Order: sequence, then C-alpha cells, then structure tokens
Amino acid sequence: MSKLDDLITEHCPDGVEYKALSKIGEFYGGLTGKSKEDFSDGNAKFITYMNVFSNIAVNTDIEHFVKVSDSEKQHTVQTGDVLFTGSSETPDECGMSSVLVHEVNEPLYLNSFCFGLRLYDSTLLLPGFSKYLFRSNELRKQITKTASGVTRFNVSKKKMERVIVAIPPLPVQQEIVRILDKFTTLEAELEAELEARKKQYEYYRNSLLSFGTDRQTDRQTDRQTDRQTANIRSSDDIG
Repeated sequence: MSKLDDLITEHCPDGVEYKALSKIGEFYGGLTGKSKEDFSDGNAKFITYMNVFSNIAVNTDIEHFVKVSDSEKQHTVQTGDVLFTGSSETPDECGMSSVLVHEVNEPLYLNSFCFGLRLYDSTLLLPGFSKYLFRSNELRKQITKTASGVTRFNVSKKKMERVIVAIPPLPVQQEIVRILDKFTTLEAELEAELEARKKQYEYYRNSLLSFGTDRQTDRQTDRQTDRQTANIRSSDDIG
C-alpha cells in the first residue's frame, strides 16, 4: 500500500466526509461602486478576472491597482479564500477557481466579475489542497451546472451553496498536496524541456533545409559590395 492509502485507512476508515459549501463557508462579492477612473490611478492591488481564470493559485505578483478609500466597505481577500469567476461565454468556463495560497501583507481586493468563498474554519481545508480540489473533474461538473444563460452564462450563488465537496483529514490533504505539487513541478520541467527541444529542432530544420541559401546570399552581397567599391575608386581616379 502507498503512504496515501495508509493515511486514508488510519484517519478515515469509514470513508471521507462530504459537506455542502453552505455548511463550510460563505460567499462574498468583488469590488462594488467603481468607475473606470478608479482603475487609472489606484492605491490598492486587486486580483483580476484572468488571474482567477488562469491560475489554480492566485498570482500575487500583482500590477493592477484600484482606488479605494479608508471609508469604503469592500471585501478583502484572505489567505485560504477560494475565488471564482462569475460568468463566461460558455458554462464550461464559469466558476473557474483560484486560491490565495500565500500570506499577503497588504489589502488585496477582488474584481467585480468574480466572487469568493471564505471558510468558517480556516483549518478545515489546506489552501494547497483547495487549489486542486476545486479544479478537479468532480467539482467542475458540479460547478458547471450552477451556470445558466443564453449568450453569456452566470453562476448562481444559491446553486453554488449546494455544491458538495470532500473534506478529508488534514494528514490526507497534506499527502495529496505533496504528490500533486511534485507532479506539477515535473510537468513544468517537462514543458521547459520540450520548449527547448522545439527551438533546437526549428533551428536545425531551418539550417538543414536552407541548402546553403544563406551562404550564397552572403557571397552575392559581398560581390555586390566589391563592385560598388570598385566603381567609387574609378570615379575618384577620374576626378
């Protein structure tokens, strides 16, 4: 048996517990009451729609700012919050999730086209586990069903509250994160290697299939330059 199997046998012999999202946390909205001008000279960072859509873990290297005054009542994103895209052109792209995994030392806001889930008990789900859990096939199938529309689809928060998630014990979560993080790192290394191999292939392909065309062009350019130089010298001699 693997270490994960051993942990499951030890910590959840009767199976993993499942709960509806409404039982483990509450949803909150993104920025409200903002105009276009508020995003031109901002004083606070905010998480964009594409940041949530494209990353299972929020990219905290943020360069997008919004103007927020101290008197405003806006939700800030906290470590462990699960963020969701609220709408898209297709149901399959609705409710894409991203988790704030790292601690941040400044207020961080969420764009108005997304919403967040904050756990009642922050220790219930590890942030590293949540980032994989809410992008899993089983959760994506449930979340997709919460969207409705015609030309543009929107997620229903009421339906999202009924989405069921697995709550394995923390030792099991930790082992799953360790395994998946290892595969993620390996995948990134393989992609980098494939990109390097692709560039190497393209270089040799272009070089081998040129059949000396580049060298021939260089020789023609050299001969043309020599003729131009000779003509200039002849003109100088005549003068």
